[in-house]
Amino acid sequence: MDFLPQDYVMIVARLLLAAALSGLIGMERESKQQPAGLRTHLLVGTGACLMMILSVTGFDAFLSESSDVVRFDPSRIPSYVISGIGFLGAGTILVHRGSVHGLTTAASIWVAAGIGLVAGIGMYFVAVLATAIVLITLYILEKIEKKYLPSHNRKAIIIIAEDRDNTLAELQRLFSEVGVEIMDLHIEGVEPYSSRRLSEYTFVIHESALDKEMELLKKLQQHDAVYNLKI
Repeated sequence: MDFLPQDYVMIVARLLLAAALSGLIGMERESKQQPAGLRTHLLVGTGACLMMILSVTGFDAFLSESSDVVRFDPSRIPSYVISGIGFLGAGTILVHRGSVHGLTTAASIWVAAGIGLVAGIGMYFVAVLATAIVLITLYILEKIEKKYLPSHNRKAIIIIAEDRDNTLAELQRLFSEVGVEIMDLHIEGVEPYSSRRLSEYTFVIHESALDKEMELLKKLQQHDAVYNLKI
């Protein structure tokens, strides 16, 4: 087999297209500071394209030289790519206090592999159209969700405070004073500092006006039972 194949222009075009399209998705994820960003998506898309090119053209010499009847299934390698990408996507999914994070990034990795596959087989229009749909989903639909769906207008405030009899009631009073609504609450024990017992209070709230949240944080910091807090 020659080092430079006759259809090298087609191969270069498909690899570069897959890299560019999957890289666009990766840039969007990178801008949101997700664990899988530009390089991950670009490599996934390029690798998937490479596997598809191998599947559809890599065995041409073998098939042309074989005198026997050979059954060839070009879909076998792509099917393994799609199933194998699931393991990579699973690494971006985090579960914390009943909340699941990273599903969108995992899905974007999976679809980047699909874009690489269709670019690798020469379905350029499908690859570009799929990329456009993905980018619209990630950019525009996210803004619509945050504006109109209540589940996307939530924020968690984590407070580490001394475990007193009235700590929870005092913290809830501070939230009520500034007009911040509590949607959910989780309490866990933590390792004590010195001899005092501490608990971690996770308050899930509706996103409020910035001045209300700043006032709430100021009141929490001034409370003598609070050791640490973060949003």
